Amino acid sequence: MSRIGLSPVEIPAKVNVAISGTTVSVEGPKGKLHYTFPTSVKIVQEGNEVKVSNTGTDKKDNAIHGTTRALIHNMVVGVIEGYSKDILIKGVGFRAALKGKDLVLNLGYSHPINFTIPDGIKITVAEDKDKNPTLKIEGCDKQMVGEVAATLKHYYKPEPYKGKGVHIVGEVYRRKEGKKAG
Repeated sequence: MSRIGLSPVEIPAKVNVAISGTTVSVEGPKGKLHYTFPTSVKIVQEGNEVKVSNTGTDKKDNAIHGTTRALIHNMVVGVIEGYSKDILIKGVGFRAALKGKDLVLNLGYSHPINFTIPDGIKITVAEDKDKNPTLKIEGCDKQMVGEVAATLKHYYKPEPYKGKGVHIVGEVYRRKEGKKAG
């Protein structure tokens, strides 16, 4: 039995939760989320709590039990507070700009990269003290915010010698020592 799955999810006063079978819809001040879970879990709302119980018996069902509870908790936190990730773009001539629903990245390639911002995601562009562009990705869906950050990082992964590239703030990047003059 999952220890995480046993604890109930508290529902604040500002949040509305609707459960239909294994589909959970959560609505709050920051937005609305819905998700359909596997049939091996039973989701019940009792007062201002959501409880998840396991109906399966094998190891995979126990894992899904805890994951389901964590995803519902992330949905509740997302519609109240939201999630955000910061991205730092390092490199000479590397730029980022917003044009309508597109984020235009100049990352040293022969062409600019146009990234269409998904619905429910807000991106703001600023510059740090060293004139490097910084992006703030915000949204109520934790998985979508992380996916957008990972996609942007994929366009130019940080290189280990000079450190240029698209960095997600908080991730650890291993730097290497360059050639030594002999």
